[in-house]
Amino acid sequence: MEEVKTKQLYERDYSQWAETMADLLASGKFAELDIENLVEEVRDLSKRERDRLLSSLRLIVHHLLKWDYQPQRRSRSWQVTIQRERNNISFYLKDSPSLRRYLTDGWLGEIYGNAKLEAFKETGLDFPAACPYDIGEVLNRVVSLTD
Repeated sequence: MEEVKTKQLYERDYSQWAETMADLLASGKFAELDIENLVEEVRDLSKRERDRLLSSLRLIVHHLLKWDYQPQRRSRSWQVTIQRERNNISFYLKDSPSLRRYLTDGWLGEIYGNAKLEAFKETGLDFPAACPYDIGEVLNRVVSLTD
């Protein structure tokens, strides 16, 4: 398959394009590869991994906000969500240790706005303008229904 056809395939049928690229790589037919789109897709893989990690952080912060600002409504469900997302982060880091660079207070500040907005939509409560947690607290603070 020539490069022009593979570029057209990318636009028409992404799944088939990906399978074709894998087959071409496996058979060593590098001249037929759609290099431009391959480069873009490989870069997107890294972004997807980062986004999964940040999504887990956002969910934890979202639930910590509800936990802290609505103590009368604390639930096992919130507790489970916090622990599940912490577990997800552990798995992401096991597979891709370089993602650890996103576990900073700076990135936490980046995702806080979305977490705060989601918590506001559910509760109607106002939350602090800046994230009230540091990254260590988000990742490790114990949340217990007996508190």
